[in-house]
Amino acid sequence: MEIINTIGRRKTSIARVYVKPGKGTILINDRELATYFTSEILQITVKQALTLTKADGNYDVTVNVEGGGNKGQAEAIRLGIARALVTINNENRAPLRKEGLLTRDSRMVERKKPGRRKARRKFQFSKR
Repeated sequence: MEIINTIGRRKTSIARVYVKPGKGTILINDRELATYFTSEILQITVKQALTLTKADGNYDVTVNVEGGGNKGQAEAIRLGIARALVTINNENRAPLRKEGLLTRDSRMVERKKPGRRKARRKFQFSKR
């Protein structure tokens, strides 16, 4: 099997995910998973698709991620890994779809409008 290349996006984060058969190492921007995401919750988020399909130690995952914050990057990586697992084996589609891991979360930050303080917040009204 060759290297599978997929993309995951969330908010302003873009993750390019490369999956190949191996021992289960996850490298994010040339760093280990535990050093890149120190939070246990974000580590579980990244591994969620692998644990759901029982493929934890079967694949080596290399990720280049940019933009956004920690949570957005973790969820972008999760989407990329889920898409790669479906490409490898189409039987993974049903459990991943049921958990909602194949759906791109399209929510983005609303832009700031002119004449307002933020996207929707108006300037404070002064009566006098």
